[in-house]
Amino acid sequence: MNPHNPGTLVRASILHFLRDPGPEPDPSAWQYFEDGALYIEDGRVRRCGGWDEVLAALPDMAQAAARYLDYRGKLLVPGFIDCHVHYPQARIMGAYGRQLLDWLAHDTFPAEMALADADLARASAEHFAQRMLAHGTTTASVFATVHAHSVDAFFEAAQRRQLRVLCGKVMMDRNCPEALRDSPEQAWEECRALIDRWHGKERLRYAVTPRFAPTSSAAQLDVAGRLLESAPDLHLQSHLSENPGELAWVRTLFPDCRDYTDVYRQHGLLRPSAIYGHGVHLSEGELAVLAQSGAALAFCPSSNRFLGSGHMDASRALAAGVRLGLASDVGAGTSLSMLRTMAAAYEVSMATPLALNPWRLWYLATQGGAEALRLDEWIGNFTEGKEADFVVLDWQATPDLAWRIAHCDDLAERLFALLMLGDERCVVATHILGQAAFVSGQERR
Repeated sequence: MNPHNPGTLVRASILHFLRDPGPEPDPSAWQYFEDGALYIEDGRVRRCGGWDEVLAALPDMAQAAARYLDYRGKLLVPGFIDCHVHYPQARIMGAYGRQLLDWLAHDTFPAEMALADADLARASAEHFAQRMLAHGTTTASVFATVHAHSVDAFFEAAQRRQLRVLCGKVMMDRNCPEALRDSPEQAWEECRALIDRWHGKERLRYAVTPRFAPTSSAAQLDVAGRLLESAPDLHLQSHLSENPGELAWVRTLFPDCRDYTDVYRQHGLLRPSAIYGHGVHLSEGELAVLAQSGAALAFCPSSNRFLGSGHMDASRALAAGVRLGLASDVGAGTSLSMLRTMAAAYEVSMATPLALNPWRLWYLATQGGAEALRLDEWIGNFTEGKEADFVVLDWQATPDLAWRIAHCDDLAERLFALLMLGDERCVVATHILGQAAFVSGQERR
């Protein structure tokens, strides 16, 4: 214990995951403490367990000096992780439906062109970071726009809140409006400057961000590969196999590639630090290549339903050995709430051979997301030494949810009811590095 910086002792019902619980839930994959304690020092977890057990292990001096937070009757879980989201698109969330390529042209690209205005970029980043916390999301892999200042705006907003996030400048040099087009040379220069400015600064990490194969030439995809080699521990985020029309387009643009996944493979973009949004229409061979490379998929169920892209078979991808996290994919997704995203994931999985069970859904929104983003060294659960990001949830936030919870027979049923009927109204508090960042409907600054 540091006598000059006393710890924080949090009391609540606590759930966290050690690994994927699997299709037939393995109880050793998670820990649940009905009357639990989380002891935090210097922003990191030092102990997690039952209240009496943790207190018995703490020296009297630490107990006496600790700041107590009492969330009894509430559920405390690691901060939610959104593995694929576009902050500039929050302003078009719920735009009337078209399928992917028309939606990009009519809604997304105009919204992103507007962020040429640096003041609007800053306002958009502030709004998005505030709403992340309001929804209990403490980490996200975030797309900016082609404008370098849009990355600065988001990292500045995230840094003020001490968020652990990934972000990157979108790279597009063809098949997009001229106002959103860069070149391979411009992409290299601007991305390198952004990497030097932000990557590894506090909890911020840079993600090389070619939007998707159709909007980047082979030369620009090569630049993305060179960028990944230019600095240690860089990430990559992009899109893969979202929509049948997109797949047909990729075949015409890259006739020498076996399939969509092979486009990224040929340019050195399949690696453990890469995550690709969607993966709805992947072949068995593509899943095997992704698993072998270590690249992950971001499952975007709300977005896939909204744009009519299809039903991603999450259980199939996991069985193939592909790392998987959940994602809102706002603005095609219709909510930043990872509770609502879990509900959408369950509903989508009901159209596949094997539905996702409640334990696996909560894993994917927390520890699974950390593993998919290769951030599990720092976040995702409450093992000793992890950064103490967490969200406190109210089982009784709405009358319908409270009534359902009162008639549940066990924890699995309660967790399922919470994810199916819950939303951001369930968020009592969001803590970053142990400190309250959002409490009872208001951001703490």
